[in-house]
Amino acid sequence: MKIDNASKADYLALIEIWEKSVRATHDFLPEENIKTLKPLILEHYFDAVDLRVAKNDSDNIIGFIGVEGGNVEMLFISPNSRNSGVASLLLKNAIEYQSASKVDVNEQNPDAIGFYKHLGFQVFDRSPLDGQGNPFPLLHMELGKI
Repeated sequence: MKIDNASKADYLALIEIWEKSVRATHDFLPEENIKTLKPLILEHYFDAVDLRVAKNDSDNIIGFIGVEGGNVEMLFISPNSRNSGVASLLLKNAIEYQSASKVDVNEQNPDAIGFYKHLGFQVFDRSPLDGQGNPFPLLHMELGKI
């Protein structure tokens, strides 16, 4: 497995991974929200972050992470590559090379919360609404000072 910088040519593969991952892990998110977010991510959000991809030995993208201002804005893994170390590799790389130290996690996504806690992040605050103003509470997490 290797990590590369993403290019615009990767965006269609990334949005496919995003949608499959969201459908597998965000069961609290209504279909309407997914349909609203998808074009925003593809047309705006990918360009707003330092985007890296994880590729398998066949050079296929199996996950990605986007960081802006030290905040992990997106981390999504292809469902068939979950629990294989891809997310940990991307996050550790982002901490080391992208200065990632914070993340906002949906409170209704306990697997993600556990993942970030396992890698040293701690909850320091909570917001009742997500970044789009929807009633999906966010936990604000920061890398613990070890």
